Amino acid sequence: MDHERSKALLRELQRASGTGNDRCADCGRPGPEWASYKLGILVCVNCSGIHRNLPGITRVKSLVLDFWENDLIEFMKNHGNLCAKAKYEAKVPPYYYIPHSDDCVVLREQWIRAKYEREEFVATRVCQDPCSAENREGFLWKLGQGRRQFHKRKFLLSAREGVMKYYGKESTVPKAVISVETLNAMFQEWKIGHSHGLQITYSTDGQTRNLFVYHESGKEIVDWFNAIRAARYHYLRTAFPNVPEHEHKEAFKGRWFSLDSQERNLMYFKNPLDEFARGQIFIGRRDEGYEVRPELPKGIRLKKRKPSIILVTPGREFVFLCDNDEKQKEWIEALDGVISQN
Repeated sequence: MDHERSKALLRELQRASGTGNDRCADCGRPGPEWASYKLGILVCVNCSGIHRNLPGITRVKSLVLDFWENDLIEFMKNHGNLCAKAKYEAKVPPYYYIPHSDDCVVLREQWIRAKYEREEFVATRVCQDPCSAENREGFLWKLGQGRRQFHKRKFLLSAREGVMKYYGKESTVPKAVISVETLNAMFQEWKIGHSHGLQITYSTDGQTRNLFVYHESGKEIVDWFNAIRAARYHYLRTAFPNVPEHEHKEAFKGRWFSLDSQERNLMYFKNPLDEFARGQIFIGRRDEGYEVRPELPKGIRLKKRKPSIILVTPGREFVFLCDNDEKQKEWIEALDGVISQN
């Protein structure tokens, strides 16, 4: 088969309905130009580079630049992205972060290795997911207080106790005990100066704190990242067992909020486990026109009474509903505390 004819057939495969081939099988980027002819999937150029590092598992060709033999094209016809997804993503845990095309390399690489090299999510796998274990213990390199040097420190994450602890050098007493309730993590390679850099955020005494850590092993740092998400997921399912997965049908939509009092930002997320906020609201000072009140604006009616909050800013008023009176009181005190800061 000549080169132009094979290119045309491969283009047809890319556009074929019901295959999922119009997007990268690993990161979802539209218009993949490469393919793994051992796995039968189409991938983007960035993910193809990761596949090249797994020659025993996968081998890639360009849909446009490379010559394709007839038997390889037939193999691709009989497979496809959705077929591979059904096999290699059959048992992805609900807390496991599935990376997108704009995520950092270590997340995408470990996702690809977890799927095809370690086959962590195939239906026949029976061993326990390392991220879902009740306890995770190990060493991470943590940035010191002077922000000049990283120190090797022991970390312990307990989903059962709902805490993360870390220890000082040769110490048996934890330097900090962090509640999973306010714990979050995101990769920040540029901020930390390492390709495996992870920023761990939590709240204590009304203040937002950050830990900057990394590990030499990409698998280890991604496992820690997903272990934090697993602990958060366990906490949320325990603390809010009756919260539905879908959004409310009223004009109000369920969002998860996080208040960074140091930066004076109220951030909101579509899902509690999202790595990045959907948006944020800057909280200024009282003398600049900011105010918080425990009420609903006039004209708004609810089918069922819920505690409410109005956040007044110079540009507009934001209205929030709380689960109960206690949560309303906590949020009003927290927001008012930021507004009262100089």
